[in-house]
Amino acid sequence: MSREHLATYLNDHLSGSVTALEILDHLKEEAADINPFLTRLEKDIKADRQQLVDLMARLDIPQSRIRKAGGWLAERFVEAKLEVDDQSGGRLRRLERLEALALGIDGKLRLWRSLAAASSVDDRLQGPDYGLLVLRAREQRARVETLRLEAARSALRVAA
Repeated sequence: MSREHLATYLNDHLSGSVTALEILDHLKEEAADINPFLTRLEKDIKADRQQLVDLMARLDIPQSRIRKAGGWLAERFVEAKLEVDDQSGGRLRRLERLEALALGIDGKLRLWRSLAAASSVDDRLQGPDYGLLVLRAREQRARVETLRLEAARSALRVAA
């Protein structure tokens, strides 16, 4: 992998963490009943993000402001879509936010797996405990999936 490709790949995932944290902020405002879970997830995402930032620093890969801004803009577009879809801020909005988080966690899981695979042929990528990071991503995904399915039962129920 070229250094440029690696920088792009890592910065794309860093940008995704910005989006995830923004989505969590919105969920925390609207879903007080699941705030303990969201607070824990936020802590986990920040810890995972720090692992990525540390790896990038060790590899002397700068953080891309443009990609971070792109992640922030993408989240704003998602917010506008959610506002149109469910103006009451209700059940559908919660479901769609949880689905967006689930997709982000799936991407993060693939990031850690990809870096683990690449670290077997490039010693510079060694260092992070990819096994632990993969396990944590799986746990996060399972917890979000439980809430996502609860939200789906509520949002997608067809009234008689």
